[in-house]
Parts: sequence; C-alpha cells; structure tokens
Amino acid sequence: MTIRAGGIERPAGIARVRALAGWSARHWTVAAVAAVAAALALGLPTDVVPNPLYTRMTPVQWWNYPVLAASSLLIGLTAATYVRNRVVDLRGGRRTAGGGLLSLFAIGCPVCNKLVVLALGASGALRLFAPIQPLLALASLGLVAWALWVRLGSATACPLPPASGRLTLSAARRPLGAM
Repeated sequence: MTIRAGGIERPAGIARVRALAGWSARHWTVAAVAAVAAALALGLPTDVVPNPLYTRMTPVQWWNYPVLAASSLLIGLTAATYVRNRVVDLRGGRRTAGGGLLSLFAIGCPVCNKLVVLALGASGALRLFAPIQPLLALASLGLVAWALWVRLGSATACPLPPASGRLTLSAARRPLGAM
C-alpha cells in the first residue's frame, strides 16, 4: 500500500511496520547487538549504567532510564535496517548518529559535559542546560525514530534482492548500470 504525496509514491505506515515482520533472524540479532552496544555507549560515560570508571556529579534523573532504553531500542532497530540477506548495505546513517549524539547530551551529567561547562560555566550548566535536557531527549528520540521510519520506507519501496557476494565500498559508489 502506498500514499501519493507531491507526485511521489511513498509506502504507507502499515507497510513500513510490516517490513519488520519480514526480518530474518540475522536482522533481529543485529538489532539486539546494536541496541546493547548503544545502551553501553550511551549509558556508561553518562553513568546512567553504573560503573566504576565514571562518577556522575549530579544524580541520574528518573527520565534518563526510559530515554536510554528507547534510544537504544530505536538505534538497534535502525542498525538492523542496513542488513541484507547476505551483506550489509553501506549507505546512510546520519540521522541515527545525530540522534544518538543528542541522546548522549540529553542523559549526561550537565556539569560533567566539558563543552557545556566551557560555554556556560558550571552554574550555567545547571541553571540553563539541565532544564533543556528533557527537550534534547525528545528531539533525539524523534530524530532516531524518523531515521527508522525512513529506512523502513526505503526497504518497503525498493526491496533489495538477496546478494550473491560481498558488497564492497567501491561497488556501493559505482553508478547504476556501470560495471
């Protein structure tokens, strides 16, 4: 099912969600591994995931946990959209990276962030930056969810046939029709 918008046919929302039902075990494995990796990459340096290597100067907020879980889940699902039956599709990923970076700023300690303290000072980090962190969290979740939505739409609109071999970076950059 497609929706026609501005002269372009786009997959409907239900078609994008159904794309998940067609995922192989490999897709789900990549999604799980990427979600765990994202949770550790976001949670360890912000001390939302307790660890002996980092001490947070301000307490973890209650909303940091659901933001970490949702960000990790969305990043994992988005990472799995790059998996084909035999190879990994090497294109794209800026929205996911941007959303992940925003998540890091959103759940991090405001006075532990050297960029924020440099720009605003320690009191400014607590007074100005800390109150907007929930908004950064919403923006990051929206950005990663949008990346997933776009990737699922691409997979639905242009399904790729199973590859017979490995896709190399030079093959990915080659114009269509060129051999």
